Amino acid sequence: MNRKAVRSWLMYDWANSVFATTILAAVMPIYYKDVAGAGLPGNTAENYWGYTQTVAMLCVALLSPILGAIADHSGSKVKFLSFFAIIGALSSGALALAGEGSWLLASVLVVLGTIGFSAGNTFYDGLLTDLAEPEKRTSLSSKGYALGYLGGGLLLAVNIAMIEGWSAFGFPDKTTATRAAFVTVGIWWLLFSIPLMRNVKEKAKGHAQGAGEAIKSGFIRIGRTFKTARKYPELLKYMASFWFFNDGINTVIVMATIYGRGIGIETTHLIVALLITQFVGYPSTLLFIKLASRFGAKSSLNGSLAVYVIIVILGYFMTSALHFYLLAFMVGLVQGGSQAIARSMYANLIPPSRTAEFFGFLSLSSKFSSVAGPFVFAVTGTITGSSRLAILSLVAFFIIGIVLLAFVNLEKGRREALAEETGA
Repeated sequence: MNRKAVRSWLMYDWANSVFATTILAAVMPIYYKDVAGAGLPGNTAENYWGYTQTVAMLCVALLSPILGAIADHSGSKVKFLSFFAIIGALSSGALALAGEGSWLLASVLVVLGTIGFSAGNTFYDGLLTDLAEPEKRTSLSSKGYALGYLGGGLLLAVNIAMIEGWSAFGFPDKTTATRAAFVTVGIWWLLFSIPLMRNVKEKAKGHAQGAGEAIKSGFIRIGRTFKTARKYPELLKYMASFWFFNDGINTVIVMATIYGRGIGIETTHLIVALLITQFVGYPSTLLFIKLASRFGAKSSLNGSLAVYVIIVILGYFMTSALHFYLLAFMVGLVQGGSQAIARSMYANLIPPSRTAEFFGFLSLSSKFSSVAGPFVFAVTGTITGSSRLAILSLVAFFIIGIVLLAFVNLEKGRREALAEETGA
């Protein structure tokens, strides 16, 4: 492995995780309810936030597979990643423009930021197979998530200090301090993306292509992906499982804080709890490397999903800040590890020469499925008027994911992925 390239690749997780922490999970959901959504009745702000995530996932679903296929064919994963990182960073900083009652502007910018974050991750994930051999991918993937927890947690701590100690930082009020926090996300994201943009090189392609030819080839290859996916039955079974449990994980991430705010937990407690998640997540994600090595990736992933079932059920009964702290700690134990193992398992089940294309295919399918989580949450909350019933509905996503995962044979799936490469 090229150690400099690997370190630069890892640094991107440090860079873009601040969007997941400050924008998606901690600060923006509260700001959306209390400021941007000021004046909206009842639990409307929570529901609108759910619909915002739904629209964002749909946009990413439509973009990612085509872009992934093009990137594989033209050898431009780093270029595409850089483009979407810039979009995400600028959108994050622009959230400072969303003032009181500006829920629509906030929603649009969050959608753009999510496109930058998620589409960029399609190419970031696709680079994993360029940088590491199969036996090293779980370790490298877990280190990336761990570093992301550390970076995201560090900036979140700074943002908390800015918001809660706004006068000491020279801000006129807490709202202005919160807007400044959004700007720091954009700056951080851009700054720490530079090493990857400069140092990570993809495996050379046989020939270069113009933009028009690459786009045409991209459409042809994504069509082939749909047609040939049936050649990888274990991959398809794994994807079916992934659609459900990944949707549950993502919905917990984007809805937990606004759910807590909606049932009356104070802003400070919510943000501090998310900070706990970040710093618990760092060592826990590294621990998953050892767990996966000892018990196997599949067993370790199953264990983390079982913990999520418990988290969601307890979330239904949550009434105090202490409860939220405890649940945040539990999420930190399993969130990074489950995502890292899921990513490395998928990387080992796809043809090595078509990584961005297949990660784009995963993004298409999983983003369409990921619409379901926030949508079910929002619709359940709208119909029942209860955010508690909305959060409880997520149990089904994890249970179905666990059941489907039981039917996946990882060793057979790896052989199927390599068969096309070797001509077997």
